Amino acid sequence: QVQLVESGGGLVQAGGSLRLSCVASGRTFSSYAMGWFRQAPGKEREFVAALSWSGGSAYYADSVKGRFTISRDNSKNTVYLQMNSLKPEDTAIYYCAARARSFVGLGYTTWVSWDYWGQGTQVTVSS
Repeated sequence: QVQLVESGGGLVQAGGSLRLSCVASGRTFSSYAMGWFRQAPGKEREFVAALSWSGGSAYYADSVKGRFTISRDNSKNTVYLQMNSLKPEDTAIYYCAARARSFVGLGYTTWVSWDYWGQGTQVTVSS
């Protein structure tokens, strides 16, 4: 079992930055691929970014590529999402997810393929 707790959300003006953190419980954190998804009101949960166990392979949604960076510190059981140049359309609840495999693997953009979820943190970008 893995428990995930996100933090770092908040209200920011367009063009600003936020860094989300997700702390995982359990001693096997380093063997999990990690990801971030988001869900805006009235919309489906969508993929944002994913990272392999070593941090060597990262994947991004086209909508955030070049603005967001996913990273991890296995010594701290933590995965981060650095969000720069934020836009109002980035407003959503952001969820941390873990996949019980070392590499991101197939189907990673589909939320149902991830095994564990955090409770989410709200990000609001004002125009």
